[in-house]
Amino acid sequence: MPAMTEPCNIAASLPRLARDQPDAVAMRCPDAAGRYSIELSYAQLDMRSDAIAAGLGRYGIGRGTRTVVMVRPGPEFFLLMFALFKAGAVPVLVDPGIDRRALRQCLREAAPEAFIGIPLAQLARLLLGWARSARKIVTVGTRRWLWGGTTLAELEADGRNSGPQLADTTPDETAAILFTSGSTGVPKGVVYLHRHFVAQVALLRQAFDLQPGGVDLPTFPPFALFDPALGLTSIIPDMDPTRPAQADPVKLHAAMQRFGVTQLFGSPALMKVLADYGQPLTGLRRVTSAGAPVPPDTVARIRQLLPDDAQFWTPYGATECLPVAVIEGAELESTRAATENGAGTCVGHSVAPNQVRIIAIDDAPISDWSQVRELPRGEVGEITVAGPTVTDSYFHRDKATTLAKIRERDGDGRDRIVHRMGDVGYFDEHGRLWFCGRKTQRVQTTRGTLYTEQVEPIFNVHPQVRRTALVGVGAREWHEPVLCFELLPGVPASRAPVVEEELRLLAQLHPGTMGITRFLHHPAFPVDIRHNAKIGREKLAAWAAKQGTRNA
Repeated sequence: MPAMTEPCNIAASLPRLARDQPDAVAMRCPDAAGRYSIELSYAQLDMRSDAIAAGLGRYGIGRGTRTVVMVRPGPEFFLLMFALFKAGAVPVLVDPGIDRRALRQCLREAAPEAFIGIPLAQLARLLLGWARSARKIVTVGTRRWLWGGTTLAELEADGRNSGPQLADTTPDETAAILFTSGSTGVPKGVVYLHRHFVAQVALLRQAFDLQPGGVDLPTFPPFALFDPALGLTSIIPDMDPTRPAQADPVKLHAAMQRFGVTQLFGSPALMKVLADYGQPLTGLRRVTSAGAPVPPDTVARIRQLLPDDAQFWTPYGATECLPVAVIEGAELESTRAATENGAGTCVGHSVAPNQVRIIAIDDAPISDWSQVRELPRGEVGEITVAGPTVTDSYFHRDKATTLAKIRERDGDGRDRIVHRMGDVGYFDEHGRLWFCGRKTQRVQTTRGTLYTEQVEPIFNVHPQVRRTALVGVGAREWHEPVLCFELLPGVPASRAPVVEEELRLLAQLHPGTMGITRFLHHPAFPVDIRHNAKIGREKLAAWAAKQGTRNA
């Protein structure tokens, strides 16, 4: 935790680092040609973000100003984010690749007072009616007469030589609004208070034993914001962060080797890219993958490519609270057989001081913890979390907040928020948490309830299947379970009928899947935009419902 005289602000680490190690490289970024010609030291990051923060304040973007940021990963993005934190403004981040209608809705809900974006984002704002509430417009790049406002370069020049900038933000002051990807529903704006960011830094350091001086390759840009607070150097990869499955492994390896990268963060889709490339990940000491369960085969192949003393971590959490639990690759591999036999995916032990508890599944709101029924070990229920990184609410989404949050009086008599993860799972006899799927994606049948992460791994072992997805068709209480499957690249579609029969036989080998008799081949599953890993089972269910009657 920061010193008592220091504001509760994730940017508070920059002045300290700039003073203690001014010439140390904070981040390196590729230019338009892919060359790593852009470099910022800790002193430069601190000084330039001070100037931008001062310029923002003079322009009218200051403490509490909700500010949409639509800027590509690069030096401007990170300078801007730290400047906004220093100014006490409230950055609003939305995944740029989500459905256009959902994006417009997110920006309308956020009711921003300022909009900072590249020219393309500014043009889209005008043409598509985004963020009409914004009155302060800042362009990162060349300003066009169509939308007026000012530019980032002008703000930085205006604020130069203004001295240190760091608002005396309090722990319960709003720090940012981060919209979820909406992969399992409508995107919601998660309200982050400053204490949440500070607690996340502490928990990440504790969970992964992060030490200053490491070199990080964060392939999901928002995670790079934690690096300066942890004393790490960020190497921003030359890739489209919204398309990790399309990343070029040659470029990633070149950056890792050139700059001596010691740790890497990426989604399961990016891990598969590296696993398929098959080149040793020399120099890495820590790999972290999150966003969705990492397929067992990918875990095994990545571990084979890592040095013997390296660790492969798969944290469990959500935008609303992260990290919740962690597991290392060796332990995860030891649970592979259980996963492939219907146990679910082990996500490890909870990260202290989080309190993770399993409660009876309920789709209705729960206002107070006294109304829940806590379940014993071994019984599947809804996963709940209480802890320092648990966010309190969604922005302008009272109904969603009511459904996801439970109030509780802790042991010291203080009120706290318990977050309902929206996931189902259980604890085993060793105190490890097992993830069984999303609560809304459970399939309730006449034979009992089926959970996606307990069913799909059973079928994913088929040598010609890339992945499967369990969906329910029909009335909620009496779903017909349908297993959609996607073939591996190179396997002709003509093989689908044969694979279908083999999957049907496989279903009869496990008591939990014997009731699944309908199998549908799908050419390419819909996946989330953020990690390219979460399957859009709601869309698949709608598709399956249109494929005709039972074919068993």
